[in-house]
Amino acid sequence: MENNFQKWITGLQHIGIPANDLEATTAFYEALGFHTAFRTVNEAAGEKVAFLRLGDITIETYENGQAAFSNGALDHVALNVTDIEEVFQTAKEKGFCTLDAEIQFLPFWENGVRFFTIVGPNKEKIEFSQYL
Repeated sequence: MENNFQKWITGLQHIGIPANDLEATTAFYEALGFHTAFRTVNEAAGEKVAFLRLGDITIETYENGQAAFSNGALDHVALNVTDIEEVFQTAKEKGFCTLDAEIQFLPFWENGVRFFTIVGPNKEKIEFSQYL
């Protein structure tokens, strides 16, 4: 069976890390050499959000007060895709467990992003995200 996802996935978009203190988290990653590429507020979730970059690595951290404070505390890995509609349809056809009934939108970056999330075999969350 052909793996259609390879047509649309272009690489790792970001790693999602929940934070209880966004300023402390941002300061920690800046001490590692990251810079803040984008800051915003996710109004729907009531969360402050920062995207931190170092080279081609991007971390999305968001203050939601739900940091696990344990190993394995990453919330999600986001894959960059070129056609979110096709990826969503393919994920449904393959029977993946999706956390979103439809493609979501957030007004992040210049034109926003569209995304949805699936659950992997180890309960890991994989987000498919397309910059608009």
